[in-house]
Amino acid sequence: MSDVLELVDVSVVRDGRALVDGVSWSVKEGERWVILGPNGAGKTTLLNIASSYLFPTRGTARILGEQLGGVGTDVFELRPRIGMAGVAMAEKLPKRQTVLQTVLTAAYGMTATWNEDYDPVDEERAKAFLDRLGMNDYLDRKFGSLSEGERKRTLIARAMMTDPELLLLDEPAAGLDLGGREDLVRRLGRLARDPYAPSMIMVTHHVEEIAPGFTHVLMIRQGKVLAAGPVEMELTSRNLSHCFGLPLVVERLGDRWAAHGLPLK
Repeated sequence: MSDVLELVDVSVVRDGRALVDGVSWSVKEGERWVILGPNGAGKTTLLNIASSYLFPTRGTARILGEQLGGVGTDVFELRPRIGMAGVAMAEKLPKRQTVLQTVLTAAYGMTATWNEDYDPVDEERAKAFLDRLGMNDYLDRKFGSLSEGERKRTLIARAMMTDPELLLLDEPAAGLDLGGREDLVRRLGRLARDPYAPSMIMVTHHVEEIAPGFTHVLMIRQGKVLAAGPVEMELTSRNLSHCFGLPLVVERLGDRWAAHGLPLK
């Protein structure tokens, strides 16, 4: 399998502080990775590199075979091959647009409609992705009127619209109540287990949000990688405790994971 993402000794330094420090990591075609770590660990920085919107200060980053900053690499040709869903994208989208329009505009690499005409095949694809995320009854609803869970599902459908080779999910379950989280995890699990779905990287703080079908985990703390590999091997109590800086116990419950702290003595 070829590498979808390859970072070699990558650091990102801002105002003298390393947001990520000497990270070497590779994601192969078909893998589904989750990035775990506390606030400020560097998770979103890694995702921004993977999206090609952030270049390393040091080291080498290759995305879908293209080196960031390399001769002949055009990030404007690279970016449509990468799907991104997260808060940063939600803030760019007009609240007045319908759910269907919000997904359709991704086909043209736009965030807002501008008198463009969409082919019937584009509309059918957008509706198919929305149906897959449980949003088929919301096509004419305004994006700004959606609940947090509905908005998250719309963003994932939008990210899939360009048939990306790499799908990036930045805390997709953040801000959801228990029902909303479980519904989203169930749908992400279905997507992760689809052999035709793109390679995936998801950022989260919580092991409970790891959907069935995710194959690998990367744990990061203070910009440094603590563990990286198959989730069954690396998602351990020892690694998670080191990652979050306090004693934690990880349990596997069927095809899901849970973590809790040890009682105070």
